[in-house]
Amino acid sequence: MNVDENLQSLSDFKVNLTVKDREFMRSYYRLADMVADLIGPHCEVVLHSFEDLDTSVVKIVNGHHTGRGIGSPITDMGLKMLRQFLQTGEVNSKSYFTRNKNGEILKSTTSVVAGDGEKPIGLFCVNINLSVPFPELIKTLMPDSSPLSVVMENFSTNSQDVIFQSTQKAINDVDSDASINKKLRNKSIVFQLFENGIFELKESAGIVAEQLGISRHAVYKYLREFKSTHIEKE
Repeated sequence: MNVDENLQSLSDFKVNLTVKDREFMRSYYRLADMVADLIGPHCEVVLHSFEDLDTSVVKIVNGHHTGRGIGSPITDMGLKMLRQFLQTGEVNSKSYFTRNKNGEILKSTTSVVAGDGEKPIGLFCVNINLSVPFPELIKTLMPDSSPLSVVMENFSTNSQDVIFQSTQKAINDVDSDASINKKLRNKSIVFQLFENGIFELKESAGIVAEQLGISRHAVYKYLREFKSTHIEKE
């Protein structure tokens, strides 16, 4: 992006979002929901669009922390960051502390959203309300007592290990399910792995076949059956 270092005000700033720009913005809608769900109800996530600074908020989750909604204007801090970006091409990415209208302390961070051609099209902001009772804040970050609240996920440095660990889990799940006919054991295991997307990884069919003690041909046969059934349902 070419930055006009001589720009002294925002009066000349105008963004007309293209089709691609709007696609970029929509992807941040999903990101906003994800971040808010990760941190919890005490976290406000806001997406501003530079298309209209007076009604810049186009997506907000948990807006009760600042009393804002869709169509609220950009903040003074947001304007400051926009001007800084237009003048230097950078924004101070460090988090900062502020207060809402109720005097509650918020820990905040803001990032510029780039669109087509890396032009600035908005701001992505996260505000965590630190004034809620600390035990309540921590509670939202911890799993509940349900055994299903903690999901097993393989954090590996190579795809082969992901395939191996996933296959072992599928084997354990199927072998511990008394309702599954033993004759359908291998097919059930391959089906679980298929449903979990494991066969999108390279070498998966060979690794799974080796762990199950069957041929690759058998694995491919099962996969053809699953895919055929999936197509018929669609």
